[in-house]
Amino acid sequence: MLIPREKVPQLELNLINGTKWKMDAQDNGSFTMIVFYRGLHCPICKKQLEELSQKLNKFIDRDVNVVAISMNDEKTAQKTAEEWNIPELPLAYGLTKQQATDWGLYLSKGISDKEPEQFSEPGLFLVKPDRTLYAASVQTMPFARPSFDDILSMIDYVEKENYPARGELQLQAEEQFA
Repeated sequence: MLIPREKVPQLELNLINGTKWKMDAQDNGSFTMIVFYRGLHCPICKKQLEELSQKLNKFIDRDVNVVAISMNDEKTAQKTAEEWNIPELPLAYGLTKQQATDWGLYLSKGISDKEPEQFSEPGLFLVKPDRTLYAASVQTMPFARPSFDDILSMIDYVEKENYPARGELQLQAEEQFA
């Protein structure tokens, strides 16, 4: 489990534009927002990423680096970019099962011929420039994702009030079974 205020795992993936996206190479903006999505087969992901694409400039205006990532292969990721209205959204592909679990994402097995054999469920992470986790939302299924308007409002509040990351306390072993 990732813990707020602690370092997130390193991540480096190919983007559909032929370049690489690297966690360590993100500029020193206010945050990096990583949106893990299920893949081309998911209509809720399509809706989410199209909304994000429409609001991308609002995140850029707040110095937030944004990337959307899936376990899709390159061909499927390219098809996603062609079929969905996400022209400016950085789209990374090739997330491995190990990387997904390192980030605390849930994995699912395809239940129809429209789904890949396996894929990660959605997650959204805000990471500070020092590569520590600020906030995370992880789902076990495609439903009930955070609103990008809420995230934008949160970023404004956090920046204005210098609000710290929360959720950093962890139970000690003896407390877990008391």
